[in-house]
Amino acid sequence: MMPGLAASPVIFERIRLPEDQFEVHWLSWKIPLNGESLSAYAKRMCSEIKHENPVLIGVSFGGVLVQEMAQFINLRKLIIISSVKTKDEIPLRMKLVRSSKIYRLVPTRLLQQIEVLQRFAFNQALKMRFKLYEKYLSMRNKEYLEWAIEQMLCWNRTQVDENVVHIHGDADEVFPIENIKSCIAVSGGSHIMIVLRYRWFNEHLPKIILDA
Repeated sequence: MMPGLAASPVIFERIRLPEDQFEVHWLSWKIPLNGESLSAYAKRMCSEIKHENPVLIGVSFGGVLVQEMAQFINLRKLIIISSVKTKDEIPLRMKLVRSSKIYRLVPTRLLQQIEVLQRFAFNQALKMRFKLYEKYLSMRNKEYLEWAIEQMLCWNRTQVDENVVHIHGDADEVFPIENIKSCIAVSGGSHIMIVLRYRWFNEHLPKIILDA
């Protein structure tokens, strides 16, 4: 299981699959090498896979990464959650950010200082959101953040991998479902439904994985 951009694999802590059927392994982000492409990074990540014919599950940018990893290893199944299958599913606002290259101005240092920002939260909802960020966004390395944002926005895949099983929330605010061509839709699921709707995944993931 591969978490989303900057996220810790702790996002999967409430996912419970039957232990007599599945052996679950969490993957963590590595610091990218200087000038490393997404494809080269994916190949390097494959060294963490110790089993033959595994199931890869990726969330958000992690979903993009596991699709790249699938080029280098034989999989039993490839599942993406709250993610995209091609650049055509990326929303217009992100395409505009990409074309303008304004993403290079993103103050990634702010993500490194969530604990400081938390002090300035002016309402309970914002405080709770910062607490979630503090818990789940563990990769705050500046080089990684700048690399990951650019790789996500500039992902150029145009051909859908027909082996991908795509699970997507119909209330996803990052990748609106209107742009998604084909998926298993989760009613009311947001971009972080892997955390908030874990019961849905505990109920449905085993069947999705085992279906031929």
